[in-house]
Amino acid sequence: MVLSSVELGLTRRTPEIALVISDVDGTLVTPDKRLTTAAMAAVRRLGAAGVGFTLISSRPPRGMAALVSELDIRLTFGGFNGGSLALPDQTIVEAHPLGADVARQVLALLATRRVEAWIFADGAWRLRDPDGPYVALERLTVGFEPTVVANFDAVSACIDKIVAVSDDPSRLAGVEAEIRALVGARAAIVRSQLQYLDVTNPRSNKGDGVSALCKRIGVDPARTAVIGDMFNDVLMFARAGLSIAMGQAPAAVAARADAVARSNSEDGFADAVDRLILPYAAPRI
Repeated sequence: MVLSSVELGLTRRTPEIALVISDVDGTLVTPDKRLTTAAMAAVRRLGAAGVGFTLISSRPPRGMAALVSELDIRLTFGGFNGGSLALPDQTIVEAHPLGADVARQVLALLATRRVEAWIFADGAWRLRDPDGPYVALERLTVGFEPTVVANFDAVSACIDKIVAVSDDPSRLAGVEAEIRALVGARAAIVRSQLQYLDVTNPRSNKGDGVSALCKRIGVDPARTAVIGDMFNDVLMFARAGLSIAMGQAPAAVAARADAVARSNSEDGFADAVDRLILPYAAPRI
C-alpha cells in the first residue's frame, strides 16, 4: 500500500524519488560515529528499489572513504560540504578551494581570538595543538591522523576548509559573527556541528553540492531526497524534491524540512528511508 503525503506526515506532495543524498555525521552514523546494521540494510533496500544513493558531508573526501567502501557507493559523492566532488576511488572531479586572501584573514582573526583552527588541504588535516578540543573525536570521524604544524603558511593558497573549533558555543557564535563581517560573501560560513564553524569557498555549500551531484549523476533534483541534521544542510533542503531532517536537529533546521525522522541515536536514517522515501521510490533508469 502506498500512503499519502499527509499520512506520512509530510508538509507537501512528494514526487517520485530516484536518488537519495545523505549527510553523514548526525545523520547516517550514530553519535559515536558507527554505521549501524539497520542503516546498511536501508541503503541496500534503496538499491533493490532502483534508487541511487550517495553522500554529501563536511568531511574531506578521504574521511568518507571507509563509508563509501562499506556501503558500496558507486556514484559521485561530495566532501567539504559539496565543495569537492569525488569518485568512489577518491579521484577528485571538481574542487573549489578557499581564496588565499580570505584564508589569511580568517586565520589571523582566529589567532587573535585564540580559537583553534583546523586546516584541510592537499588531502591532509593540519593543526597546531594535537591535544586541543575535539581532536580525538575528529580523528575517529575522519579515520586518519592530523599533521601538527607551527603555522599554515605553506598551504594558505590551497585550503579546502578552515574549521574554527571551540567547546564554548557562545564564544564560537561571536567569532562567527566577526568572520561574517570580515569576509562577507567571499566565503561560505556555516556550523556543521555546534562546536565546529566551517569556512569554505562560497561554492562549497550543500545547496550547490546537491545540484552538482544531481547533474553529474543525471537525476532531476526534483526527484531527489536529501537527509540532514544541521545548519549546513538547510541549503540542500531547498534544492531537493524531498527534504528530511533528523529528529535531533535544531528546531530552526527541522522547520526548513518537509519531514522529520527519528534521531540518529534511534536509527533515524533507516526510519527516513523506510517511512518517508521508499513509499515514493522510482527507479532512476
